Amino acid sequence: MAFWSIKLPLKMAEDKNLYNKVISVSNLFLAYKRARKHKTKKDYVIEFEKKLISNILELNRGLQNQTYLPRTLKTFILRDPKTRKISKSAFRDRIVHHAIFRIIESRFEKIFIYDSCANRIGKGNLFALKRFDEFKRKVTKNFTRESYCLKADIKHYFEEVDHEILINILKRKIRDERVIWLIGQILNNTPMQGGEAKKGMPLGNLTSQFFANVYLNELDYFVKHQLKAKYYIRYVDDFVILHESKEQLENWKAKIEEFLKQELKIEHHPQKSRIISLSRGVDFVGFRNFYYYRLLRKRNIKNMKQKIEMFKQGLMSEEKFLDSFQGWSAYAKWANNYKLRENLRSSINTEFNGRLGKDSE
Repeated sequence: MAFWSIKLPLKMAEDKNLYNKVISVSNLFLAYKRARKHKTKKDYVIEFEKKLISNILELNRGLQNQTYLPRTLKTFILRDPKTRKISKSAFRDRIVHHAIFRIIESRFEKIFIYDSCANRIGKGNLFALKRFDEFKRKVTKNFTRESYCLKADIKHYFEEVDHEILINILKRKIRDERVIWLIGQILNNTPMQGGEAKKGMPLGNLTSQFFANVYLNELDYFVKHQLKAKYYIRYVDDFVILHESKEQLENWKAKIEEFLKQELKIEHHPQKSRIISLSRGVDFVGFRNFYYYRLLRKRNIKNMKQKIEMFKQGLMSEEKFLDSFQGWSAYAKWANNYKLRENLRSSINTEFNGRLGKDSE
């Protein structure tokens, strides 16, 4: 018997058993541990843990019978630094999100391109910055020739993701229809009123972050394999292409726009998608990137100054402010803004009795 004829049925059996792996008690328990990370003091976690075993078993039964329904999302507005509508899932539903992600993530991770930088282990915005610096040097031949950047993002991306297209993409790697059913339950749980949603994903779900990469992996392949763009980086729906020819980037921009509309039913943001000379600086992943240095975005600085004022006026707790400021400082160190960071730190050090110390380069 040929080798492949033995392996194929095993693979098919594994695919058909995928749902059982997702909903298994052991996987749900591991998913619960991931969902509670950094949230152990939250009331909803404490409440769930009072009857932990019975809650996990109840979730397992609902998933086994396919009677599981996600609870209504709680939606709120977050301004940090820009205004975003965040939809928060119930804790038991977040466990289901982690359970799905734990089992299917590896199937897609291996097909993602190297320079898809968001929500991936070992990647992130600082990884994207380093790649941008590397590409910037290469395309300009160490800043000896003028080059350009197509800087673009997707208009209302999370609101516009087409469910049917996303499901068809997922089906290429997921053959168990029960897993697809479960993903459909999550996708249809949106703040929209009346009937099942046909598009959009709630900003805030782990699954939304993952599916965002799956969906735009189609764009990644188009840019890398069809257009053969060498210096391309994507961070969620924000992407850049570097090239020495402005005309080439104009040509690619038009082709990308057509691809997005035809294949993914989304489009460029008209005000935020343009071609810029690298010498003028490019706004990417929170920084304004120039040839020899980078600066924080002005709105990022303004946002931190507002938080300092809120803390001084007693409108923000010391614990919450300290957590925010230390996170901001660690991020801001990647910019050439030492004096700014030190001035902001000094302005609040008296409130902390000098505990913040001095900034460092």
